[in-house]
Amino acid sequence: MNQNVMEGAEAVFNEGNEIGIVVLHGFTGTVQSMKPLVDAYTAHGYTMACPRLKGHGTTPYDMEGSTAEDWIRSAEEAFEWVKNRCDCVFVTGLSLGGTLSLYLASTREVDGVAVINPAIDVPDMSSLADSESRFIDAIGSDIKKEGATELAYDKTPVRSLNHLTNIMAKVHEQLSEVSAPLLVFTSEEDHVVPPENSQTIFDMVFSEGKELVPLEDSYHVATLDNDQELIIERTLEFFEKYFNAKEN
Repeated sequence: MNQNVMEGAEAVFNEGNEIGIVVLHGFTGTVQSMKPLVDAYTAHGYTMACPRLKGHGTTPYDMEGSTAEDWIRSAEEAFEWVKNRCDCVFVTGLSLGGTLSLYLASTREVDGVAVINPAIDVPDMSSLADSESRFIDAIGSDIKKEGATELAYDKTPVRSLNHLTNIMAKVHEQLSEVSAPLLVFTSEEDHVVPPENSQTIFDMVFSEGKELVPLEDSYHVATLDNDQELIIERTLEFFEKYFNAKEN
């Protein structure tokens, strides 16, 4: 049934302790881009759900047939899987995965949300969505670290860009509904999502506990880049802090 899924793009669901983490990958990307975080969180005993967003990790033609609603459903199903097993649930995501994390935080009760280069307003993507072409060049693998590559599509369906634009606008409108603790990582040099997105999110959410963390040595796919260890370290601290606050 999943024989056409790229090697390394498979979803990861691991049952662990009462702390659950939903990890969401980015647009045209795969679970591979989040694997370092998944492995670190699993090593700490957390219950883990890192879904393969519908239409991702197979072919661009498959992605062309998926919608923003499908991606939301993939995220929601992972959230429900974790929620049914855990007392405390955090969500984290890269790029579109960050957008979906914020969507979950605006519509569900989450104990904290950590996002990496989240997207809510990307003018370049919006203009490309008007292209008359069926596909445009790939947007994956924006990584500074030499030798590191992202498992992602080699071309992007224009139809999918329209869905991306729609979900970004939807989440932008719902930011005032986010009140969970928030951690935002922002690459100072990002060739996909303007870093200003992170500041806008930070300013618009109603979270009492919120922090912006600059990433000085990474491009867009920071989870595979030079600041990977910083992201892992700071998210682990974030999860423990707000789990302990909830328990006390």
